[in-house]
Amino acid sequence: MGSKRLLSNSSAHAKLTESMGIDPPQAKKSVKENVVKGRIVETECVGDNPVSLERMTVQELKSKLRSVGVSAKGCKRDLVSALRSFLNNKIDGEGSLVVEDQVSSKLKPISTKNNSSKRKAKSSSSQDHDDDKNTVSEVSGLQRTKRRVKQVQAEDGSIEVKTKLLATKQKLSIKVNEVPDGGAADGVNLSMSQNEPWAVLAHTKPQKGWIPYNPRTMRPPPLTGDTKFMKLMSWNVNGLRALLKLEGFSALQLAQREDFDVLCLQETKLQEKDVETVKQTLLEGYENSFWTCSVSKLGYSGTAIVSRIKPLSVRYGLGISDHDSEGRLVTVEFDKYYLINGYVPNSGDGLKRLSYRIKEWDLSLSDYMKELEKSKPVILTGDLNCAHEEIDIYNPAGNRRSAGFTDEERQSFETNFLSRGFVDTFRRQHPGVVGYTYWGYRHGGRKTNKGWRLDYFLVSESIADKVHDSYILPDVSGSDHCPVGLILML
Repeated sequence: MGSKRLLSNSSAHAKLTESMGIDPPQAKKSVKENVVKGRIVETECVGDNPVSLERMTVQELKSKLRSVGVSAKGCKRDLVSALRSFLNNKIDGEGSLVVEDQVSSKLKPISTKNNSSKRKAKSSSSQDHDDDKNTVSEVSGLQRTKRRVKQVQAEDGSIEVKTKLLATKQKLSIKVNEVPDGGAADGVNLSMSQNEPWAVLAHTKPQKGWIPYNPRTMRPPPLTGDTKFMKLMSWNVNGLRALLKLEGFSALQLAQREDFDVLCLQETKLQEKDVETVKQTLLEGYENSFWTCSVSKLGYSGTAIVSRIKPLSVRYGLGISDHDSEGRLVTVEFDKYYLINGYVPNSGDGLKRLSYRIKEWDLSLSDYMKELEKSKPVILTGDLNCAHEEIDIYNPAGNRRSAGFTDEERQSFETNFLSRGFVDTFRRQHPGVVGYTYWGYRHGGRKTNKGWRLDYFLVSESIADKVHDSYILPDVSGSDHCPVGLILML
């Protein structure tokens, strides 16, 4: 369902008062229609080249918006979005605009089917995205309205604006992260960006052609027919016990929504004495789980793999005592590949562990992966604690000497992993897309999408073409990281 409003180009004030549900007073104002139309055509010409919008100054954007009767308030990003929204509208009749606000009231149900290790893909029109989290608030007052503004040419050359409200407001309460059936409308929706901050490009140094990652519009259609595949998910939970205590959070609901075969967890912060209790309450239907905890520092680090598919073998750590006391690595072997779940050491405050990280850990992990690769392909997932390129971090210039974005760490990531034949699956699928997986709590980065991409799926080059989808789930909260996923065809 949608709503249409015919908005006069000469009635910015009338449009604003209407949006608040107020009938504006009648007004007479001299307007030359050819001038109005000329400005519209000129503005549309600018819109033919999206890059030109980004290059315009704030003053130029405000001037352009005012010239066509659109409110020119906010920062540059808001102005660009408003102008794009204007350009997406269609010209209708005597200089009026038809503005369509698409609102779908149908929400997809949670998918709970399919527990086999080699599943047949389901033929569905879109990915199931029912929300499952306690931190998701409800939005009330989503309106469907239809307003028509009729322009009547007065005898003295002015335009008499008559407004008639054709539809009453309706309230529709939905959860913020539930996705309306049919996906997102084209262009930037300012109201939607408040609920989906990841859908707005956030970067201090954006390059030509970069766009924000939006899983609602950028994920490929589900696999169909008899295609066999496995769905893997990885999440730095930043304390598993704290996550499970969140009111309303359900690991089972997350599993039902995403229908993953394997879940890899990092930074569980569990002690060995806690593992059995957590295993019994975490997930039903995932009978195989493998946990490693830090013994050198209790309640620190820790990784786990939870699977409904029984692996052929399991290994813990790298087999090097200097690296294996913090519970940072679990490896499982499946028929077609090895899966490594890793939590790479952070270089720390003052970069006190930088030398250890780039000279010892990265090299040892890389050698371990290449050794495994001699028998079958390898997948490495987890929090790798490195934003590899400038596109992977909101503020590259301000973090040159911050752990996770030093030149040394980025070069080590390139040398030890990418240059040795492992593929960054998200970046290969989305070469010019800004998608973050971590937002610091300190400055509320998640609300403004000021983040880092620290979580990855790296795969052997030999199976890179088997990747159907490498994706991010920015709507899932509960941690300072969000989950990332991989769908691999078998």
